[in-house]
Amino acid sequence: MRVPVSWLRDLVPGLTAATASADDIATALVRAGLEVEQVHRVGHDIAGVVTGEVLDVEELSEFKKPIRFCHVDVGGRVHEVVCGATNFAAGDRIAFATPGGVLPGDFRIATRQTYGRTSDGMICSAAELGLSDESDGILVLPADTPLGVDVVELLALRDEVLDIAVTPDRGYQLSVRGVAREAATAFGLQLADPALVEPTAPTGDGLPVTVEAPDACDTYVARVVHGLDPQAPSPAWLQRRLVLAGMRSVSLIVDVTNHVMIELGQPLHAFDADTLAGGIVVRRATAGERLTTLDGQDRALGPSDLLITDGSGPVALAGVMGGGPTEVGPTTTSVLLESAHFAPLSIARTARRHRLPSEASRRYERGVDTALAPAAAEVAVRLLVELAGGTAGPVTVVSTAQPAAALELPAEAPGRLAGRPYDRDVVVRRLVDVGCEVQDGEPLVVTPPSWRPDLTGPAELIEEVLRLEGYDTIPVVLPRAPAGRGLTAEQRLRRAASRSLAAAGLVEVVLPPFVSDEVLAVLGGGMTSPRLVNPLSAQEALLRPSLLPGLLATVVRNTSRGLPDVAIFETGHVFTGPGSSAPTPGVDGPPTAEQRAALDAALPPQPRHLGLALAGAGASWDAAVSAVVELGRVLGLELVPRAAAHGPFHPGRTAELLLDGRRVGLAGELHPRVVAALGLPARTCAAEANLDLLVETAAARGPLPAPVVSHFPPAGVDVALVVDAGVPAADVEAALREGAGDLLEGLRLFDVYTGPQVGEGKRSLAYALRLRAPDRTLTDVEVLGARDAAVAEAGRRVGAELRS
Repeated sequence: MRVPVSWLRDLVPGLTAATASADDIATALVRAGLEVEQVHRVGHDIAGVVTGEVLDVEELSEFKKPIRFCHVDVGGRVHEVVCGATNFAAGDRIAFATPGGVLPGDFRIATRQTYGRTSDGMICSAAELGLSDESDGILVLPADTPLGVDVVELLALRDEVLDIAVTPDRGYQLSVRGVAREAATAFGLQLADPALVEPTAPTGDGLPVTVEAPDACDTYVARVVHGLDPQAPSPAWLQRRLVLAGMRSVSLIVDVTNHVMIELGQPLHAFDADTLAGGIVVRRATAGERLTTLDGQDRALGPSDLLITDGSGPVALAGVMGGGPTEVGPTTTSVLLESAHFAPLSIARTARRHRLPSEASRRYERGVDTALAPAAAEVAVRLLVELAGGTAGPVTVVSTAQPAAALELPAEAPGRLAGRPYDRDVVVRRLVDVGCEVQDGEPLVVTPPSWRPDLTGPAELIEEVLRLEGYDTIPVVLPRAPAGRGLTAEQRLRRAASRSLAAAGLVEVVLPPFVSDEVLAVLGGGMTSPRLVNPLSAQEALLRPSLLPGLLATVVRNTSRGLPDVAIFETGHVFTGPGSSAPTPGVDGPPTAEQRAALDAALPPQPRHLGLALAGAGASWDAAVSAVVELGRVLGLELVPRAAAHGPFHPGRTAELLLDGRRVGLAGELHPRVVAALGLPARTCAAEANLDLLVETAAARGPLPAPVVSHFPPAGVDVALVVDAGVPAADVEAALREGAGDLLEGLRLFDVYTGPQVGEGKRSLAYALRLRAPDRTLTDVEVLGARDAAVAEAGRRVGAELRS
C-alpha cells in the first residue's frame, strides 16, 4: 500500500511538516506494528519549472508530423520553444521548464537547435512532471494562474510516499483512512475521518436490488447519478493522488471510484446505467454461464462465483472485476455506483480460480469495513456531482449485516501476557484508540469497530494494547527452566550420535525426502516406498525408503562443482513399505477422530535412520565402518562388523553392523555398477543404520558409567595370531578382550597378512593391546599374564595360534 504523506496529513490535520517529517511518521507507524518498507521521495528532483503563458503559435508545416513554434512569457522574459503537442493555444497558461531546469529522471533542459529553430526550454506535459503515467498532450493550467510561479509549489509536486506491506489480517491498512487512524493514535492527534458523512436515505424509486446469496453479500448499496459531463477531466490533484498511490488516471468516473477506494478502503464499481437491463440481482453463477470481464477475457463461470447480474445476465464478477458490456466510457452520462460488502472467502476463491487478482479483491479478501458501504457511496456521488456536473439520483440499500459481537477481556490480561503491568485506564484507552466500545466492569466488555473484522477474541484485543503501548516496552526476561525438564534421553542420544559423526569430520546435511523409481532401481536391495498422489515433481514421486539416494545425489552435485572431497551425513525418517490409500478430509473443519485414525493407519512405518557418504581423499570402506562403530561406542553400544554382501554395496568391501547379533546397519564401498550408473567418483563409500533402534537400546541400558581415569602409565604389547582365512576379525577381537580381562584398556588391529609364511587358507592378524591398572603400575608378570590369557582364549574360541 502506497500512502502519500500529503494525503495522510489532510486526514490528520495536526500532523504537519513542522511536527513530524515523513521519516518520523514511518518510525511511529513501525513502532505501532505496521511494516513500512520504504519512504519514497517524489518531486524532489524537479527544478526550474515555472508557469508561463503562450503568446503565439506558429505551425511548421514542412515536417511530416505536427510541429509548432511558440513564444512563451514566464513573467519578465520571453522564451522561444519548439513543441510537438497540439492541445494548447495562444493565451493558455502552461508549465515551462527553463534552460538549466531538471525534470524527473534527471532529465536536464538545455537550449538546442531542432527543426531549424532554437528551442529555449520545454513546455511540459503531466507525464513529464510525474503527475500521471500517460499524457495526451501539454498540461494546461487554469487561466488565472499567475506567471513565473514555481510549478512544484503550485501543484504540490514535492511529496513523500510511505510504502507499507500490509499483512493479511490487517485489511484496514489498505486505505489512507486506516493508516491515518494509526498515525493519529501514534502522535496523539485527532483523525478527520472522511467517512463521517451522512448518507442519503434510500428512496422508493431506487433501482430494484435482490440479494439471493446473503451469506456472501450482506450489504449492497446502489446509487444512480445522471447528467454527467463525459468530457469532464480529472483535476490535477486527483490525478496526482492516484499516481502517488500507484494507480494510473483513466477517466473522471473511474478515478473517483479509485480515489474513494484508496482513501476509505471500500471498493466501488461504476456501471454505465444506460447499458443495464432491469434491476440488479446478486447471486451465484449457474452452469454454462460466461462473462467477458474488463480485461477482455471471456470467462467460464462456476457455482462458487458470486455474480452481479441484471435482466440480461451476468454484468460483473462480484468484488473482483466488472464486465465489458457495462463498462463506463467516453460517452457515459449516467452511472450506477455499486458499494457493497462481500464475504472475504467468496471473493478470494473467485479471484484465485480465475487467476484474476484486483485492487478490489485484495481488499475484500482481507476484510472491508462492514458499515462503510453507504458512506463510501455518498462520498463518491458528491465528488461526481462536484467534478462532472451530475445530479444525484435514486438510492437503494439492501443490508442484512449484523453488528460485531461483544467480547470479554479481563483488564489484567494484557499485563499478565506481557510480563509487565498495564493500568486499567491504559487498557481501556488503547482499546478506545483502536475504535472499540468499552463497557467498564470486570471483565471489560469490548465491542470491536466495524472496520476491524480481525478482532475476534481476547488474544487480538491484548495484541492491540501491547502494540500501541509499544513492543519495545515489554521487558526481555529469559525464562527459567524448571528442574527436571529439558531434553529427553532419546533426544540427548540422537544429538550425541550427530556430534560423533561431526567429530569424525563429516558435515551434516538436510535433504528432501523424495526419490525416483530410477534411482531405487539402481540401488536395488528390494526397497519399496509409498507413492505420492500429488508430488512436487513427477520425476521424484516416491518417499525415500533409504537415506542413500539423497546423500549420493549430494555427492554428485558437490563433485560436479569442483569439490572432490565430500564427507556428509544425515539423520532423518525413511518410509518402509508402500503404505495404503488415505481418506481426504474436507476443508470446512479439522479432521475427525475417525479420519485421523484412518490417516495414521494408512502411513507406512517411518523409522529414523542415519546415513553417511564419503568420496575423494580419505574415502575407504573401513572409514565408513569405523565411523558407525565409533558412533555406537559413543552411545554405549558395541557394534560388531561382519562381512556381508547386500544391495548397492561391493560384495568384498562391505560389513553389516551387528548389535547383540541383530543387524542394525550396513557400511562399505559402493558397487562399481552403482558408481557408474549414478556418476559418482570412484571408490565412493556409504553407510546407513537404524538410529531409532540404536537409541532405543542405548536408552534402555541407562546412562553410561563414568570412565575410570588412571594416572598410572599404560603398558603396550603386540600379538600376531594365525587363524583360518574365514574367521572374522571381530570374533578374534572379542576373544582377546574376553581373555585379557579388566586390565585391557584398548585393542587395535594394525596388520593383516596372507602368504606363504602362514600357509594356504590362513591369515595373520596383528593386534596392539594397551593394558593399564587404575591403582598401580603393572609389572611385567601381569602384562605377560594378561597377554597369554588373551591368546589362550583366542585359541580356545577361534583356533588361533600365536605366530612365531
